[in-house]
Amino acid sequence: MPYTLWFDKAGKEALALVGGKNASLGELIRAGIPVPPGFSVTTDAYLEFITGSLKDRIEEILSKIDQQDVVSLDEASATIRQLMAKTPFPTKMEEEIGSNYQALSQVFDTPDLPVAVRSSATAEDLPGASFAGQQDTFLWVQGIDEVLENIKHCMSSLFTPRAISYRIKMGFPHEKVLISVGVQKIADARAAGVMFTLNPLNGDPSKVVIEGNWGLGETVVAGLCNPDKFVVDKVTTVVEREISLKGVECVFDPRSRKVVHADIPPDRREIQCIEDQEILELARYAKKIEEYYGCPQDIEWAIDKQKPFPFNIFMVQSRPETVWSQKRKEPVLGKKSVYELLMEKALSTVKIEP
Repeated sequence: MPYTLWFDKAGKEALALVGGKNASLGELIRAGIPVPPGFSVTTDAYLEFITGSLKDRIEEILSKIDQQDVVSLDEASATIRQLMAKTPFPTKMEEEIGSNYQALSQVFDTPDLPVAVRSSATAEDLPGASFAGQQDTFLWVQGIDEVLENIKHCMSSLFTPRAISYRIKMGFPHEKVLISVGVQKIADARAAGVMFTLNPLNGDPSKVVIEGNWGLGETVVAGLCNPDKFVVDKVTTVVEREISLKGVECVFDPRSRKVVHADIPPDRREIQCIEDQEILELARYAKKIEEYYGCPQDIEWAIDKQKPFPFNIFMVQSRPETVWSQKRKEPVLGKKSVYELLMEKALSTVKIEP
């Protein structure tokens, strides 16, 4: 029963152990994509943590929820999360997590290495259901005590009001959704954002669309800013750029020792947040990731301010694009296939002799 697995040791075959987000990171590493290193706290660890009286109490609280009463749902969620916060991890589990975090810190010769602690549920990518984004992420976590505390917060976010309500609505048993937690070296991002291996506005598969902002990617992912936008033809030519007025960035504040939303200085508000060479390198990785997975992707990226180009570019997540990929595919021009159009063109030039 492994409590932890390093990202490079667990891909899609370990989905039940590490969840969708962490399994994707493992696959990216296998594909030769730069990913900040880290490890998963497995679903086995989660199951051992909630076993016994804690599990019984959680089931009892869930069974008494009035689905029509928002207050009942909120109170049940708060009670469960408080119970989990007060319950200690087993000693061996704490020791293994602590040993891995120490090893990760030593790789970068940085005591109390800043990490992201991210939830990774086993049901994130199920067809017909959208569990992704329901659980918590914590950025710039430092020190083993904070790491353990936030791992527990991630685990308990399986029982937010939104997550509980959604499972009830979908008729999905609570005990069937398990959670893993990723502990990942954080990229000290100069800029970050998302990119799609097709144009999300019209489904054009010949384009890569990149959106970014200064600082960590939270402002782009959460829709808290108007990001810069770059459209790249897949032959790696920038065909469109839209530099936005960017007012806020997500950064680590050393005084409060927290990640905060800060005003962007005026001299950076109207200049593009990534350089052209970085745009083209991001597009190159986007094509490589799409080719590896065999389907359009929705990718999160970061550019580390501490590293030189091209070693400063990292992918921190990739998942299947879900809007255009699920539409019924039809021919683009007059609902005729490329073959049909070519045949019409060829036949139109044939002269029939009397």
